[in-house]
Amino acid sequence: QVQLVESGGGLVQAGGSLRLSCAASGSIFSFNVGWHRQAPGKQRELVAVITSGGTTNYADSVKGRFTISRDNAKNTIYLQMNSLKPEDTATYYCAATSVVLPNIRNYWGQGTQVTVSS
Repeated sequence: QVQLVESGGGLVQAGGSLRLSCAASGSIFSFNVGWHRQAPGKQRELVAVITSGGTTNYADSVKGRFTISRDNAKNTIYLQMNSLKPEDTATYYCAATSVVLPNIRNYWGQGTQVTVSS
């Protein structure tokens, strides 16, 4: 069982930056990990993902502005968010997926609020 705890959210003006962190309670070096977000009244959406091998992928809406990274030695995932826009306002969740066939396990953090003012 892996527990994930996000931090780093807050209130920022448009154009500003925030860095989110997600600390895992155990080793996640073999996990694919990612950040998702959910705005009020909207479905949760994938923001960025980084595989165990280091391959990254981003939602079109954040490409060029957000950067996902991981530090396996610290069991921590990061999301650097630059040039923030009001539409980035949401609760941000980190997730970790363990794929050991035939079992797939998903773990979620409790979320951290990001609010971008115009």
